[in-house]
Amino acid sequence: MNQTVNRILRGDNLKLLRKMESGSVPLIYVDPPFNTGRRQARTQMKTVRDEAGDRVGFGGKRYRTEILKGAAGSGYGDSFEDFLGFLRPRMVEAHRVLSETGSLFFHIDYREVHYCKVMLDEIFTVEGKVSGRECFQNEIIWAYDYGARATKKWPAKHDTILWYTKDPKHYTFNLEASDRIPYMAPGLVGAAKAARGKTPTDVWWHTIVSPTGKEKTGYATQKPLGILERIVRVHSNPGDLVLDFFAGSGTTGEAAAKNGRKYLLIDESTAAVTVMKKRLKQYGAG
Repeated sequence: MNQTVNRILRGDNLKLLRKMESGSVPLIYVDPPFNTGRRQARTQMKTVRDEAGDRVGFGGKRYRTEILKGAAGSGYGDSFEDFLGFLRPRMVEAHRVLSETGSLFFHIDYREVHYCKVMLDEIFTVEGKVSGRECFQNEIIWAYDYGARATKKWPAKHDTILWYTKDPKHYTFNLEASDRIPYMAPGLVGAAKAARGKTPTDVWWHTIVSPTGKEKTGYATQKPLGILERIVRVHSNPGDLVLDFFAGSGTTGEAAAKNGRKYLLIDESTAAVTVMKKRLKQYGAG
């Protein structure tokens, strides 16, 4: 498989992964289905001027909200009888194609993260050489504050990103390339530090993709560009290949292209590939 140019491929990611050269990818990010038991689809809305409407806009004018049907094929079923049985062979291949100093980022939610971590610990264990527990570097919490509030339990407002490296001690980590974030108590650190900001911790506060913002593609479960850019900048070098084999809306590809990396994006959904090709046309998607 040609891995020297930016590519978007539609197909079974397991079959395509098996065609890839071992040790050839410095950075892998995957955002697989979360096994929520629901169909994932992006709700689309429009507002219509209506004096009896449910929303109030500028100058006190009222508008009616109308729910639009999503584009055909824009969602996907997110339910598996054997979720780990589906994931394991794909993650085994991901470990195989990961370079010796490469990193894997695995994005999942609270329902499955504990099972997935045990699975990845096992996959990254090379008997007689390295333990998968040593290859595990961080549990990154992506925290956001948007959406409905539960009334019978604490609202779930975070995802988990597990970071593993092929080698527990030798890997790419360019912390100086990271974006910086504001201090929570700037008055305690002085004006110079407050102006410069600080590097992130393992808790990443970042809003979701705005339902009305320019970044939105309309694809269900789209992840913010800011999250992927941080991963790409810190955990790869210019010219490196970045792989995402649950590519969805193509955020990984845009983060890679904007920062001088190559990308290889794989998804079995025709709708996803259509979204990605449109989004990444300016970056030479092929």
